[in-house]
Parts: sequence; C-alpha cells; structure tokens
Amino acid sequence: MDADEVIKVELSSTCECRGKIAICKKPYIHQKVDLPEIKPYVVEYQLEHGRCRKCGKKKQQITRRGYDAGKKIKGRKRHIIVDTVGLVIAAEVHSASIQDRDSALNLFAQAKCKVPTLRKFFADQGYIGKLQNRCLLETGCLLTIAKKIVDTGFQVIPKRWIVEGTFAWLSNFRRMSKDYEHSPLTSKTNIFFNMITIMLHKLAHS
Repeated sequence: MDADEVIKVELSSTCECRGKIAICKKPYIHQKVDLPEIKPYVVEYQLEHGRCRKCGKKKQQITRRGYDAGKKIKGRKRHIIVDTVGLVIAAEVHSASIQDRDSALNLFAQAKCKVPTLRKFFADQGYIGKLQNRCLLETGCLLTIAKKIVDTGFQVIPKRWIVEGTFAWLSNFRRMSKDYEHSPLTSKTNIFFNMITIMLHKLAHS
C-alpha cells in the first residue's frame, strides 16, 4: 500500500436564488491503493459544507421543500403508480408545493415507458379535468376517476384502496415512516428498494 496522497479540492454548486455556493478549500486525504489504474476519488458529500454567497443559506437548507395549503402538508410528496396487486411501477418525490395533477403526467409517461401494454390509469378526484385529455393524447391511456359510491359515511373507494395499501406497506419501514432524507432522489430510491424487499418477502412465503 502506497502512502496517502493529499488532494486539494474546489467544488461549486448553484443555490435556488442563483447564487454560487462557496466550498471551503481544504486538503482532503484519500488513501492511494497500490494499483496504477485506480485513482484516488473525491467524495461528493463535501458539497454539504458549502454556503451560498448571495443568501447565506447552507447546502442542507437549500433542499427543495414546500407547503400544500389544501392538504396542509409541509415538506415533500410521494407520488406512485401501482399495478392491480399493489406493486410499484413508477414513483416520484417532489416538493409539497407542486400540485398532484401538475406532476402526474411525468409519472404516467414513466409508467407507460416501463409497461408499454398499459391502457388505463385509475386516480382520485384530484386528477379530474384537463389532465384526462392530456394523458390520453400524450400516453394513449385513459385516465379514469374513482368516485365515491355514497356521499355520507366511510366507504372504501374502488381501485383507490390498492395504492393506499401500498403506502401502508412502505410505512412499515423506518426510513419511510417520515421524510428523513436530504435528497428527493434518495427518498425515491428507498421506495423501489423497500418494494423489492416486500416482493422478495412475498415470494419467499408463497
């Protein structure tokens, strides 16, 4: 094993206010392996030490979060499409300030790309309106709204209980019970990772 090599790193990023994030210029020590084809690498988490020169926010505070006044939700939303047995086909994690219908079309396109034989989507009443026409034009799939059968009292809505059951499965995992993740991409990855765990568990007991 060769001696450690000191590498000076200078990284930069962009804040939401379009200001530059200044990264502290410190020497980082990386162990150099005794193989010529393997070079020392730089860990990207050093970006978290940065601070925006314009607004003064730290990198940890720049992660996009929002607030949905209708649902009274602060933070992020998890958007998923499942099949008829509740297995996740497509998923998206975004700021709570983005309305469901605004991000749904991208999710429909992801699902159609993964499963080209899709012909129909079921959704709740929050997706009613122009989105139904856009879904048909851009993906070639019908968007059907699952409505309540009775106006009073609690009753399970047809088709909607399937996706609610999937959210219940995912909530059994500690890191999915709340939004603990710094990056939305990490939260999205956890959805698929935990879904794989659920599928393997079902296969093992079938």
